[in-house]
Amino acid sequence: MIGLGLLGKKLGMTHVYDANGKSICVTAVDVSDNDILQIKKKETDGYTAVQVGMGNKKESRTNKPDLGHFKKAGAQPKYFVREFRLESDKDLPAPDTKLGVETFEEGQWVDAIGISKGKGFQGAMKLHNFKGQRQTHGSMMHRRTGAIGCRLTPGRVWKNQKMPSHMGMDRITVQNLRIVSRRPDGVLLISGSVPGANGGLVIIRPSKKKGTHAQELVKEETRLKSFEKATSKTKK
Repeated sequence: MIGLGLLGKKLGMTHVYDANGKSICVTAVDVSDNDILQIKKKETDGYTAVQVGMGNKKESRTNKPDLGHFKKAGAQPKYFVREFRLESDKDLPAPDTKLGVETFEEGQWVDAIGISKGKGFQGAMKLHNFKGQRQTHGSMMHRRTGAIGCRLTPGRVWKNQKMPSHMGMDRITVQNLRIVSRRPDGVLLISGSVPGANGGLVIIRPSKKKGTHAQELVKEETRLKSFEKATSKTKK
């Protein structure tokens, strides 16, 4: 299961310095206006999840069914609504829980999900990293794909053939990024790059592969204890 996450708006990239003076490239993500819209339990809904909304909008721009849903939650209408799965009902937060930078801890591993930048219709060399063909005088196949099928058998183009097409605008997940800093103005500084253009929607969730921050601390403590035991035996 994923765990409770946040929706954010990508602000851009910058760099900060750690305690040792090392420069770290980070992405600033604004998570200030997240609200809990609905809590789903296994008994009533069949699964455990928390519905989170972000991005306030006017009531005049909201249809009546959605407006009633937002009013029932006591929240302002939102542009973006997503769900985060939880393992059991014991992990559910209270309905009046305020979401923000406090949801994550500094040093915690997270996954960032966003829509990559659209680059329009591109050829095979840019899209699939083809080498290209001869650039000599007289050649008319400089940046073309070349042969894409057979003649007699099977006499058609195979499926999933790499050909020119639309590039970008894909859902991209970047895993194992670290929360470098939590700013009081509701901005998270996340190490590395986050997919998408500035101003785009970013979904921040606890890392699937690294586990929670508490689990990582326990693992680190066990590693240190085992290392201390090994070193004490060698000294004896």
